[in-house]
Amino acid sequence: MIDPIVEEVRKARDEYARRFEYDLHAICVDLRSEQRRDGGPVVSFPKKAVQAIVPTAPTHP
Repeated sequence: MIDPIVEEVRKARDEYARRFEYDLHAICVDLRSEQRRDGGPVVSFPKKAVQAIVPTAPTHP
C-alpha cells in the first residue's frame, strides 16, 4: 500500500538533498544557517574527545 503523505515527504526530501548534490555536510550547513535566519536558538554541543582503544594481551587461565 502506498501512503501519499509518505511519498510526498520522500519527494520533498529528495528534492532538497538534490539541491546540495546529496552532500550531507552542505545540507547541515544550510539547515544551521536557516535556523539562524529564523531567529530561534541554535544548539551546539562541544566536541567530544576521542579516546584510543588500546588492545590488551589475551588472558588464558
